[in-house]
Amino acid sequence: MLDAVVIGAGPNGLTAAVELARRGMSVEVFEARDTIGGGARTEELTLPGFRHDPCSAVHPTGIGSPAFRDLPLERYGLEWLHPELPMAHPFPDGSAAVLSRSVGETARSFGVRDAGPYRRLVDPFRGKWDTLARDMMRGVFEGFPRDPVTLARFGLAGIPPVAVLNRRFHDEKARAVFAGCAAHVIHPLTGIATGAIALTFMLAAHAYGWPIARGGSQAIPDALAGYLRDQGGVIHTDYEVKRLDDLPPARAYIFDTSPTALARIAGLGNAFASYRYGPSAFKIDYALSGPAPWTSEEARRAGTVHVGPTEGDIGRALRDAHEGRAPERPFLITSQPSLIDPTRAPEGKHTFWVYGHVPNGWTGDLTDAIERQLERFAPGFRDLVLARATAGPPELAARNANYVGGDIGVGSFSGLQTLLRPKPRRNPYTTSHPAVFLCSSATPPGGGVHGMCGHNAARAAWRRIRETRG
Repeated sequence: MLDAVVIGAGPNGLTAAVELARRGMSVEVFEARDTIGGGARTEELTLPGFRHDPCSAVHPTGIGSPAFRDLPLERYGLEWLHPELPMAHPFPDGSAAVLSRSVGETARSFGVRDAGPYRRLVDPFRGKWDTLARDMMRGVFEGFPRDPVTLARFGLAGIPPVAVLNRRFHDEKARAVFAGCAAHVIHPLTGIATGAIALTFMLAAHAYGWPIARGGSQAIPDALAGYLRDQGGVIHTDYEVKRLDDLPPARAYIFDTSPTALARIAGLGNAFASYRYGPSAFKIDYALSGPAPWTSEEARRAGTVHVGPTEGDIGRALRDAHEGRAPERPFLITSQPSLIDPTRAPEGKHTFWVYGHVPNGWTGDLTDAIERQLERFAPGFRDLVLARATAGPPELAARNANYVGGDIGVGSFSGLQTLLRPKPRRNPYTTSHPAVFLCSSATPPGGGVHGMCGHNAARAAWRRIRETRG
């Protein structure tokens, strides 16, 4: 009998497997697709030689992840590359606010009136990312925090909606940057804890930046898999699991899947029938003949560019997607990895990545709306397009079964589910079946390529394995 079987070879499933294997437990991973990676893959989607990340591309919580920082992933090929600026947020007049590794540079970009309020907001957390990340990315009920005072201060600042947090600022630039960072969870800016999402992205940038992985996001699961194999773990690909009987006997089964898929495979009936999925994304990967022609000089130096431009515009686009409408002017999250990673495109050419938000399951085409928005801030962008690969909700769901209806966050960031996902339980990684655990982004701390959901679930499964080993 194996100690553990992991279903799904995304970053969380692989991290769970690694955490158990490095403690001497026998682990096998089963992946339905013919390659590993989940939401962290790299593929030639457009033209030969152009390497694109179909989902995640930039990893602010990856480089600062407590799980990843405890593993020797650099020995297995993972190398982080940093753009000159982690993020730029351009405006129609050619100016921009920026998110820099430097608190001072970030504050100055917000303008004279908001530089002080921003410094006062982030100063209590400067130099404390490692401890704060461990405290806020652990299981909800998993012991006493290492630094309860700092965690409490973070909670007081971040639990209110970002629309409330933004009241401390006077001008549009700071408000827009916070709104754009909060929009990564694809929920209206009036939602509880959206302030915490925005603040997390800001603090991550100041601590470790918003890097990309050299060669593409695929480098992250590849490094995890290399380390897992060296610890005795086994990975099976092209192996679709339809029920537990398809798997070898094990003391624990850990699912890097959606809660819905876990219930179906493990025979748990309607265990997660009330779990809600959120809006989706419409994503375009471009092969370009040159770099994006941003009007803003800062945007031309940034790894990530948010296109809003204002808090009001961002909030309107998010409400549209949340209420079942495709936005006329979508808020865009863009990435330009080939600016700092020449392996992504042929010499002189570039890859570019962009998505806007749309309703769950939406079947329309947002290409024209996205490119009209890009042309406002990068006139001449369309003239550089050599090829494009589009993916709406149906295509995103087909690429990754965890993205139900195209929900790349694997669950709505709303209501009680914001803090207690996938359902209220003392240990969110356990289920009604004592040997079945969930480790996907549907569990705390949620979406992102950081492995912490897998890390936390492995700790829960570890207890079960030790108890049943006899």
